[in-house]
Amino acid sequence: MITIALRMARHRITSLIAVACAVLGGAALVTATGVLAESGLSSHAPVGRLAGADIVVTAQQSVPVPEDLDAALPERRRIDSSVADDLAGVPGVRRAVADVSFPASLLGRDDRPVDLGDPAVAAHNWSAAHLLGDRRTDGRAPTGTDEIALGATAAARADAAVGDTVRVVAAGRPQQEYRVSGVLPGGGDELYLSDSAAATLVSGGSGEGSPQADLIGLQVDKGSTDSVAAAVEKTLRGTDLVVSTGAARGDTTAPDVTAARGLLLIVAASFAGTVAMLVAFVLAGAVTVSVAGRRRELALIRSIGGTPAQVRGLVANETALVAALSALPGIALGYAITGQLADLLRSVGILPDSLPLTVGPLPGLAALVTMVVAAYIAAQAASRRTSRMTSTQAMVESATEARRPSRVRGWVGLGLLAASFVISVGPLVMPDENGAAATASVGILAAIGLAVCAPMLLGRVVEAFAGRVRTGASAPTWLAVANLRVFSRRFSGVMAASAMLMIFTLTYALSQTTLIRAMDDTARDGTMAQLSVTGGALGGVPDDVLADIRVADGVQAAAPVSTTSVAWTHRTLGDEATEPESAMILTPQAATVLDLDVQHGSLRGLTGNTVAVGSDVASSRDAEVGKVVRMALGDGTDVKARVVAVYGRQLGFGSIVLSRDLALQHTTSRLDQGVLVRADDVDRATRSLAALTASHPGLAVEDVAHPDGPSATTQSLALNVATLVVLLGYLTLTIANRIVAMTTQRRGEISAIRFAGATRRQVLAMTRREALMTATVASVGALVVAAVPLLFLSIGFLERPWPAGPVWLLPATVLLVFAIIMGSVELPTRHLLRSSPIQTGR
Repeated sequence: MITIALRMARHRITSLIAVACAVLGGAALVTATGVLAESGLSSHAPVGRLAGADIVVTAQQSVPVPEDLDAALPERRRIDSSVADDLAGVPGVRRAVADVSFPASLLGRDDRPVDLGDPAVAAHNWSAAHLLGDRRTDGRAPTGTDEIALGATAAARADAAVGDTVRVVAAGRPQQEYRVSGVLPGGGDELYLSDSAAATLVSGGSGEGSPQADLIGLQVDKGSTDSVAAAVEKTLRGTDLVVSTGAARGDTTAPDVTAARGLLLIVAASFAGTVAMLVAFVLAGAVTVSVAGRRRELALIRSIGGTPAQVRGLVANETALVAALSALPGIALGYAITGQLADLLRSVGILPDSLPLTVGPLPGLAALVTMVVAAYIAAQAASRRTSRMTSTQAMVESATEARRPSRVRGWVGLGLLAASFVISVGPLVMPDENGAAATASVGILAAIGLAVCAPMLLGRVVEAFAGRVRTGASAPTWLAVANLRVFSRRFSGVMAASAMLMIFTLTYALSQTTLIRAMDDTARDGTMAQLSVTGGALGGVPDDVLADIRVADGVQAAAPVSTTSVAWTHRTLGDEATEPESAMILTPQAATVLDLDVQHGSLRGLTGNTVAVGSDVASSRDAEVGKVVRMALGDGTDVKARVVAVYGRQLGFGSIVLSRDLALQHTTSRLDQGVLVRADDVDRATRSLAALTASHPGLAVEDVAHPDGPSATTQSLALNVATLVVLLGYLTLTIANRIVAMTTQRRGEISAIRFAGATRRQVLAMTRREALMTATVASVGALVVAAVPLLFLSIGFLERPWPAGPVWLLPATVLLVFAIIMGSVELPTRHLLRSSPIQTGR
């Protein structure tokens, strides 16, 4: 049967092109998604400054979430430095070094901070230099509190050499002059202070006790890494400490790497769901068109003794072969676009610069197997009915669609539509990111329902339209209406595919723009501050700056603000659940610069172990004012906190606010990320703050309404737009090829019409009217189906019946649908009309 399939495929190139295009694009999307998933599972950051450590010991940088992925911790989870002393006694360990990191910024000769990668962890104790792969030092180790050693990259950027004096802002202290005692060729962009100086800075000036370490690096006897690692794990059994060797050591340098890997898995899973539904829909439609054009051949095979199983096997083997051949260039394309995908993810902050994407063979292999199996199953399903017919029945249906659309199929499709409409009310009861994300998924479900019941709906519409066609209508019009009535299943496939494109575009794009508009509006309405002072280049705002800001000319009020995340443990339906939540860190003074729409309690109670929560989660998680909630902070520390306020603007400010007393010391930098400033006179405040920041290099003043650089919502929109463009391109290409294949299969029909006396112009007029009516029904149906979830979304988020988004999107999408259908019918029809009727009918 495979040999026969190969021979038959050579004569059905046109109908198989639609299948090939669907498989090629699907393989590219599956491969790219697989690369994201594989990177989330196995990618590691470069070892970097830990190249000299054979084994690295860190605290667990995640908290377990029942029946879900562990929640990655965004903040550094530190460990006691005394662990290094305990591990130094493990047989085979030559040296155990505690690495203490803290925020620092090196000022260049132009008084501007030089680029040090992540300023929040740019400085280290001198002992940590022993963990470098290249331990050479030009000069000597720093001693006392006024000397510093620079990595070679940092020294070059600051134009500093041994013996020079440099200025450094470290651990939120005022800038201080240090003499460069040494330059480390393998030190990169890191700064190293003496152990005593580092201890003093980290401990807040007391210098008492051992500071907590970011990690413990172990150097072991040559060739004994595995055995010593096993001994270390045994020593640490019963603790939450993790032992890393080999490439995994690179992930221990920064918490954002672990968090990014988890986020990559979430992005891949989300993208995979959408891709799976679209590819299945498109591939099934393409295979159905291909099989429909071969009913006459299949009928002949049945007439010469072919069994139903042989017929299905013939079609399935041929389709699987085409899928395998088409998947190979698709896989290559999927790997080719991973570079652009990585750039996009880095631009929106999902993928850190230090974490590369892992490009291995598994995603390509998974794409090949997936597409071949999907094509095989789709071909088996599409050919099942034809294979079970008698040869006479199959021959009759190859010329016309005698059977009326299945009533069961129609009711199933209507049921799916009704289910999608019921689910689409979610944003009314859940006006958050999850509710908005559900709208796009509901749109796809509704499009599938429309596709299932499309033959019945199109038949009803055409029947109603046919009754209104005037007796004197032109021949092309009568023929077009008659074809739509007789071949309703053929044209319903075109309608359903085009409607899918339109529904997906509108629901996916407008759900994102509506969510972003609602979040921006809520944040803007709740922000009374006009200016903000940030210290990103310093790792945070220095401790002494807040007091200076409050007394600056034109400033009415100022309050520090930071962001982090927590893992909130609560009970749902009697079961205990843990959910990661973004969180703000505020002080009681936040009420002077932010209006969170407090409904119960007061933000002025945000002292000690206290929190404020959004009204939605307060009711769903039993977290009203006075209740005690349990959660893990950003560094994994388990705390119990009392709720002192419930607020309404959680869409713009998150579901939970932590007191500064509770959370700030559990962040990586231990510094405020920024200060919100409410001004009496914005111009005077801007000038006075500009003068203040000029005396504190590394600080910046921003307009809250127009921040420098892209906002998080803008970055999220850019990612969603890029995703939409890729998926829209795939849908457009495959739908166009599907229509071309369907039109080409009408060569016998067009030849018969021309033999009956129709001119080329009349044939073109007929196909144009068919395409125009199909596009109109598809557009109207798509608009009606997409309007329902978008209506509920808009009411839930914007309290109005229309979504937010670009006004040109709707007409552009309608024009795209008309262009695809009209163009994909016009071009192959013109090609068929170039030949004589006899040649066309062959």
